[in-house]
Amino acid sequence: MSLAHLFLVAIIQGITEFLPVSSSGHLVLVPVLTGYPDQGQVIDVAVHLGTLMAVIMFFWRDVSMGLAGVPRMLTGRIDTPGAKLAFLLMIATIPAVLFGLMLKLTGLDDAMRSVKVIAWTMLGFGIVLYVVDQRGAETKTAGDWSLRDAIIMGLWQAVALIPGSSRSGVTITGARALGYQRSDGAKLAMLMSIPTIFASGVLLGAEVIADANIQAAKDGAIAAGLSFVSALLALSLMMRLLRSVSFTPYVIYRVVLGLGLLLFAYS
Repeated sequence: MSLAHLFLVAIIQGITEFLPVSSSGHLVLVPVLTGYPDQGQVIDVAVHLGTLMAVIMFFWRDVSMGLAGVPRMLTGRIDTPGAKLAFLLMIATIPAVLFGLMLKLTGLDDAMRSVKVIAWTMLGFGIVLYVVDQRGAETKTAGDWSLRDAIIMGLWQAVALIPGSSRSGVTITGARALGYQRSDGAKLAMLMSIPTIFASGVLLGAEVIADANIQAAKDGAIAAGLSFVSALLALSLMMRLLRSVSFTPYVIYRVVLGLGLLLFAYS
């Protein structure tokens, strides 16, 4: 891959992974709109690794607390904040893993990678986010996260495997529908992304190990580094903006892009 292609893919993945605008949808559009070939699974794994490291670093206090609670959770003792967080993240990840395996085994994951699907999901889920964000209460914080809420948000996250819907956007929508404050809902959505991105990375990684080579490793390292930096900056900016603004700017972007893609797809 050329450096320009690597840079474009890594920056798009890094910026859009945690913003509610769909990273998978944007990556599918790269070869369609630029003429570049599909970046391949090696680069997919690399940019996901970069964004995973970014969210772990940004929420390191919560991540370390959850990791410390894993041993107690595994022995059935959900009696500390860390054990509770680890348990709820595990529960919230199960729907996405099961749905993802179903899509993979049936071949629907490739069938849905089309401009038309991305256009409709970009537009539709953007409108849903706007309605829920404007009407939703803000009575819950991250500390109120419960088993019921983890299951519901996990189901929302599973829906986000449809390209264009946005994992962070759909999960945040679920959090706002449950009454979480904007910043706390976004925080929970970001923490939920850690095991989900890790699981998808392991799945993809197992498929590309046999085809790995020195050049692919170099390209992957560059892509991972670029996606890490861009994801960290985008995440920092979004979490800071949520203290004073709603999700409306992201909704406007989704609606404009969705309408533009519909015109492109049906023209």
